Order: sequence, then structure tokens, then C-alpha cells
Amino acid sequence: MNDKQEMRCDLCQGNAFEEISNKDRHGKELHTAVCLGCGLVSHMPVPSEAEVAEYYATKYRRDYHNETTPSPRRIMRAWKNGERIHAQLASHLKPGACVFEVGAGIGCTVKVFDENGFEAAGIEPNRDFNRFTQQKLKAGVANKNLFEMSHTQSRDLVLLIHVIEHFTSPTKALKHIHAMLNDDGLLYVECPNLAAPFSTFGRLFHYAHIYNFTPKALTALAAKCGFTTVQQLTDEDDANIQILFRRSEKAKFIPDPTHASKVKQAIHRYNWLTYNFRVVYLSSRIKKIYSYVKELISARSFVKKLLQKFI
Repeated sequence: MNDKQEMRCDLCQGNAFEEISNKDRHGKELHTAVCLGCGLVSHMPVPSEAEVAEYYATKYRRDYHNETTPSPRRIMRAWKNGERIHAQLASHLKPGACVFEVGAGIGCTVKVFDENGFEAAGIEPNRDFNRFTQQKLKAGVANKNLFEMSHTQSRDLVLLIHVIEHFTSPTKALKHIHAMLNDDGLLYVECPNLAAPFSTFGRLFHYAHIYNFTPKALTALAAKCGFTTVQQLTDEDDANIQILFRRSEKAKFIPDPTHASKVKQAIHRYNWLTYNFRVVYLSSRIKKIYSYVKELISARSFVKKLLQKFI
């Protein structure tokens, strides 16, 4: 790993950081810092590319999902999520457009776009789910890393769905994707929103999420890498950020040194009591419990019927 004193912010290249946490969500040591120059939050230090590649190839699914083969519930959830993303983005694409997903997971989103007439493919570095993806779902997802992909400008849309937070350098990743897209190609990014805490403070940080974004930090990163915003699909208070960008040579990045203080205020907005007893949280938990019950009842038959389509 890099020495803390040598650490540079991936967004603004600043070297002034403030540690905001020294534990992960399980109470293990994990140092997290905010860049005082732009407000980007990341591990301190950031793990090396080799460490991350090994982790995602062999350990990620076991640590994060405790699964090596996707459960029916996970498949059903991923398929419905793929349908949501297709519904959000299809109107921005020409018929038969080339769609490419980085970090495709099970491959459901790739398969949904494929089933709707798009030229869809993807990559997934973890090996655990790949056998199911190729043999059962028959989705065009290769067991590869982003940086193995050529810079051929042939994609109309690249998807990063809860992936950008996992890169050792989001800047390097977005610049690589920029070179993979057609001149007016689109980039869709979805990730947790640190400005609208999706958990209590003690459960915000963990090893798999190297970076933690706010909408402002994400749009600044995109601008730095040559993208302009087409549409922000979620509001500032949503637990997830969903933004559609377009490849551009005119994007402009200006760091905001006031953003760090706003990030610190946001992550300390609630304590355990005030977070868990919000009306919006309680209603969302009721909905989630209801959806879990539905999944338990219907997931197995849903997946059986789904996979029969691809025999």
C-alpha cells in the first residue's frame, strides 16, 4: 500500500486529508479520510491495484454476499434491477445500440438489454458467479478486468452500477471508459450517496468501497474525465446516486474546497436514534421487509421460469 504521506486525492490531486473514521462496518481497522481540497472520501491509504484485483477475483462475493453461486432471491432482485435500468435508459439509445457493463455481477442487466434488442455485453472480475452467468443465464459477460479492454471507440453506453466506488482510481477508470465510447457515447453511473447517509455512521465504511461519493464529487470526477451531465435521476437526498453522462471534450472540472465541510456535516447528521427513527427510514424498512417476504415466496419459481427462456 502507499504511504499515507505520499497519498494524493484521485479527484483534485491534493495532499491535505482529514481522517473521519478508523473502523469499518464490522469494527475492524479501516482508515477513511476526506480530501480537504474537494471533499472526496476514500480509504487512507488506497490499496494497490494488485491487492484489489486479487480481492475481487477470489474473495468479494464470499465477503460481501456470503455466496459463491447466486441465490434465487439475488437473481430475481438483479433481474428486476436490470429491468429498471433498461426502462430508465432505453429512450436515450438508438435501436440495436451497443451497451457494455463494467462489473456486470450475475449478468442480469446485460441480459435484459440483450433481450430488448440491444447489442449487450459486459465484464465481471469475480469468478464465483461467472459459471452461472455463462451456462444458465447465457449472458455475454467475460471474466475480465476493465483495463484489459481495448480503447476501441465502439460502445454507445457503458454502465457502472455500484462499481465506481470499488476502483483504486476512479479517474483512471473513467478515462479508460471515455476512450471506449463513441464520440457522443453515454455513461451511466449508480453508487451509494454519502451526502444522504444510507446507514448509521458506524456502518458507512468497509473495505470493498474504496471511495465514497456525493453527487457533487461524482459530477466533478466525470467532468475531469471528459463527461457532461445529461440527467441526474435521483435527488440529493436519495440513498443512491443515479446519473447519466455524455462523452464530451468540453467538460470542465473546478474543485470546491468548501465541499469537505459539507460532507463531514452530512455523515454526522444522525446518531443511531435519530437515524433509525426517521419516518422515511421506518417506512422504507417496512417496504423492504415486505419485498423480502415476497422474494422468499416467489424467487425460486421466478428464476425457474426465467431460465427456461434461455435453454
